[in-house]
Amino acid sequence: MKAGRQRKILDIIKNEDIETQEDLARALKSVGCKVTQATISRDIKELGLIKVPRRNNVFCYAQPVGQPVPNGEECLKRVFRDSVVSLDFSENLIIIKTPPGGAQAVALAIDNMGWREIIGTVGGDDTIMVVVKPKEAVSDIIKKFSDLLSGK
Repeated sequence: MKAGRQRKILDIIKNEDIETQEDLARALKSVGCKVTQATISRDIKELGLIKVPRRNNVFCYAQPVGQPVPNGEECLKRVFRDSVVSLDFSENLIIIKTPPGGAQAVALAIDNMGWREIIGTVGGDDTIMVVVKPKEAVSDIIKKFSDLLSGK
């Protein structure tokens, strides 16, 4: 969801002159993304967008030259390293512990990865429950999560 929306934002600013967040909201709406101003503001910050002069001294959003498109896995690695305290599992459930207030960001990053073995997450304040199907895939997911924690 987030990664797809951010890809749409990059496509829009590449093909259109977008001067304001309101312009960007309208352009996103025209391609089927209804977003709030706060979401657009966060996306602009996460994408590292800047305003550059265009014709007639109009300033429009652009992606800085040489800046790569955000990678969901890099985001997940960063969030894991910064927020995950511990991992545990039972059957087809993985429990991830974070400091207070950290669970939502980690759960969102996991959801945005779109791993087919993960059928959902539930993020509380400091705990995330990850539901895995089939349960035989839990060890693979735990390995992926452990690798993220270690920076691999």
